[in-house]
Amino acid sequence: MTTATLLLALALTLPAGGTRALDSDIDGAVRRGIAILVERQEDYVEGGGDAKEAGKVAKKPKSAPREWPYEGVYRVDGEIPIGYRVGGTSICATAILEAGAAEGEKLPKEAREATERALAFVLEGLGHPLMTAGFKGGYDVRGWGHAYALGFLLRMRELGQVPAARRKEVDAAIRDLVGTLGETAIGKQGGWNYSRGKDPNDADPSTFMTAPTLQFLFEAARAGEKVDAAVIEHALDVLEAGRLESGAFQYGVDPASRSGEGFEAVEGSIGRSPACEATLLLAGRGSVERLRGSLDSFFAHWEWLEKRRKQTGTHVKPFMIAPYYFFYAHRHAAQAIEMLPEAERAGYREKLLALLWKVREEDGGWNDRVFPRSECFGTAMTMMALLSPRLPKPAGWTAPKEKPGTK
Repeated sequence: MTTATLLLALALTLPAGGTRALDSDIDGAVRRGIAILVERQEDYVEGGGDAKEAGKVAKKPKSAPREWPYEGVYRVDGEIPIGYRVGGTSICATAILEAGAAEGEKLPKEAREATERALAFVLEGLGHPLMTAGFKGGYDVRGWGHAYALGFLLRMRELGQVPAARRKEVDAAIRDLVGTLGETAIGKQGGWNYSRGKDPNDADPSTFMTAPTLQFLFEAARAGEKVDAAVIEHALDVLEAGRLESGAFQYGVDPASRSGEGFEAVEGSIGRSPACEATLLLAGRGSVERLRGSLDSFFAHWEWLEKRRKQTGTHVKPFMIAPYYFFYAHRHAAQAIEMLPEAERAGYREKLLALLWKVREEDGGWNDRVFPRSECFGTAMTMMALLSPRLPKPAGWTAPKEKPGTK
C-alpha cells in the first residue's frame, strides 16, 4: 500500500464531525492548497493602506504577485513588518515545493513561477534595512524571516529548483543567514526570541522560536554550511532548561522562575512541546518517550488550542494561548509523529487528520487568525503536516567531540 493510499484510507475512517473533507483525499487537499496559494500570492505595497485595514486582502495588483505576507496584529509604522513578509512568503513557497517533491513530479507551470517570484522577493527582502542582524526595540520579528528564509532557500537548492542565474545569490544568502542567526542568538542564555525587552543579549529565549530555528540550522549543517556549533549547543541547553517535569516547556526560558501555570501548564504548552521534543531528539538530547508524551498531551488538551483559533487578542488566560500557535502546532505534531516507531504512526496520523479536517475552511484552506490573508500561512503549514509521511527525515545534530569554545 502506498503512502497516499494509506492516508486516503485513514481519511475515510474519520469519525463524525470531520465529514467536510471526506470526499477528497490528501493529494486533493494539497492540490487545493497549491491553488489557493497561487491565487492569493500578492504584491504588498508599503504605504498602500491595506495593512491598516485588518483582515482585508488586497485586490490583485497589476504587477506580478511575489509574496505571501503573514498577517498578525503586530505592525511597524502601520505596516506588516518585513520579517513577517519574508517569513510568510518562505513558508508558503516551501509548502508548494514540498508538494511537488512529494509527488515526484514537476510542479505545474503556475506554481513553479510562483515559487520563483517568491524567491526573488525573499532575496530582495533580506536586503531590507530591518532584516539586518540588528535588533530594534523590545519586539522585533525579523528573526522569523531569517529562520524560515533559510529553510526555504536550503530546500529550494536541495531540490534543484533554483534558477541558474540565481544560484550564486542563493548560496551567498544561505551563508549570510547562517551567520546572521548565529549573530542574533541571545548572548547570555542562547537561543532566540522576538521579544527581548531593553537588552537584546539578556532576554529569556523563546522555546517557540528556538526549536524551529535550530532545525533549520541542523539542515544547513547537513548541507555542508559552516554552522557555529557553540551557538547550537547553547540553544539546545536552553531548550532543556525550559522543560518542566510535567513535560511542558516554558514560553520564555527562565529556570529560576517556574510556576507550572498559565504559559507553563501542560495545556498552555501543547502548541510548542512537540516541536521542542522533536528538536531535542534530533540532537540526541531527547527520547521517544518524551516525544510520545508531548503528542499525547497535544491530543488530550487540543480543545484549548481550538478555543483560541480565529479569536481576537493574543495570549489569553487561563493558558495564555495565542491563535497563531494553532497551525504551527499541527505542523510540528505531524513531524513528531513521523519520528515515532513506525508501528505507532498510523494511529497518531489518523487522530491528527481528524482534527485537521474538522477545522478546514469551506474553500478548502485553513486559517487560525481573524485575517483572511493569514489563510495562506495556515494552508501552507497544514499542507506540510499532511505531507509529513512523505517528507525527508529532518536533519539531526551531533555534538562536537570537543566542547565548542575549548581546546
